[in-house]
Amino acid sequence: MNVETNNFTHNLREWRQLRKMSQLELALAAEVSQRHVSWLETGRSQPSREMVLKLSDAMNVPLRERNNILNSAGFANIYTEKDLNEPAMESVKNILSEMLEHHEPYPAYVIDRHWNIKMQNNATNIMFSIAGDIETTWHAVGDTGEKNMALLTVHPKGLRKYISNWDKVAGQFIRRLKKEALESADSELMMRYERLASLVDLPDEQPTEGLLPMLPFQVDLGGLPLSLCSVISTFGTAQDITAHELRVETFYPMDEQTSKFFKE
Repeated sequence: MNVETNNFTHNLREWRQLRKMSQLELALAAEVSQRHVSWLETGRSQPSREMVLKLSDAMNVPLRERNNILNSAGFANIYTEKDLNEPAMESVKNILSEMLEHHEPYPAYVIDRHWNIKMQNNATNIMFSIAGDIETTWHAVGDTGEKNMALLTVHPKGLRKYISNWDKVAGQFIRRLKKEALESADSELMMRYERLASLVDLPDEQPTEGLLPMLPFQVDLGGLPLSLCSVISTFGTAQDITAHELRVETFYPMDEQTSKFFKE
């Protein structure tokens, strides 16, 4: 979304419409009157910083964009954005390391909002070895320095050629990427989604049911079938933009043969 740095009324209306909320629905969610929401959108009332945060929370605005909305209302940023390797993020990084280690012997990794891998456990290397030499594979799919899991998954020269139920997985995976891009209202993420979607041949009519809480897929490892499912977790109460946007994707075996493969 093109957030205007000095036009709170425009930004409030844009986010409300993006979330497909009426003024009444937003008022109820934020526990204010519909008249107050109307007056804020027309500029008849000026919001306090607390009101900007309350409305942003009601509309589930990402932390990155909440700073922009605060700025448009004349307030300073309140959400920080630190690099994961900064000393201030050491506690977050330690928690993530514990999570990845405890998930052994099954794959797990940490990705940012672009699906770039920031951390991974040893079992992830085993999963990547399915595609042969992983560095060669990264280069083949267009590695530009960041190891992008979404690109590795959808690219014809990446992991997708080993996923035997790709026809079923592809639609769910691409819809997940689209949902993330739309909810973020980030033009950069939308362009990334469009590039990735162009690599996948999908039917014109897509299913309308909601996304599954986990994504099951079948892998053909040289005649050895493996059955896995992935689950994505987030930091729901993070106050730092970097931590808020990090996700942990964990993989679980769906049958005894797959469990045995990773344990051995």
